[in-house]
Amino acid sequence: MPTHPQEPDRAASDRDARIPEGAGPAPRGDLPQPGPSRPEAANGEPGPDAAGSAPAEDEYTTAIQELEDRWRRALADLDNLRKRHARELERERAVERSRTAAAFLPVLDNLELALTHAGADPGAIVEGVRAVRDQAVNVLELLGYPRHAESGVAFDPARHEVVGVVQDPDAPPGTVVEVLRPGYGDGERQLRPAAVTVAKRE
Repeated sequence: MPTHPQEPDRAASDRDARIPEGAGPAPRGDLPQPGPSRPEAANGEPGPDAAGSAPAEDEYTTAIQELEDRWRRALADLDNLRKRHARELERERAVERSRTAAAFLPVLDNLELALTHAGADPGAIVEGVRAVRDQAVNVLELLGYPRHAESGVAFDPARHEVVGVVQDPDAPPGTVVEVLRPGYGDGERQLRPAAVTVAKRE
């Protein structure tokens, strides 16, 4: 029985003809298709993205620690500065107190001298006390606190304290008639105002 040459499978030939040259074989329907890459590996371990977040967290932790260290150092420096300023201020106060006390030592020496000679000449004690008073007033003036005991001047509420009002026909109204207690200092450096009586306004 004569045999005829088998014809090639036309379907296979047509399918092969539609595949471009150089391309791989057509994907088969029974094989899984490749999908988008996942950050996790096949064994369930974190992928490269999850592993890269750990160094970033370490950098943040290091930066926070450095800021905390700088903050603590700044607080310590501020506390040391405050303590040093307090010590310097107390030292300046001590020096000023010593200077003021030393300025009054000659006044005390003259008082003691006047008291020593008071028995020999009782009348001389008045002149001695007056001289000591003038010396003390001079010391206060040198320290920046001049004495104010002027009468016949206009009343100044910044320098005078009214303790009485009197009728004086010879003094204009609002004039200081008598100084009962001298004042010392001016403005912000005033130790106390002068206690005075003022002429009454009619």
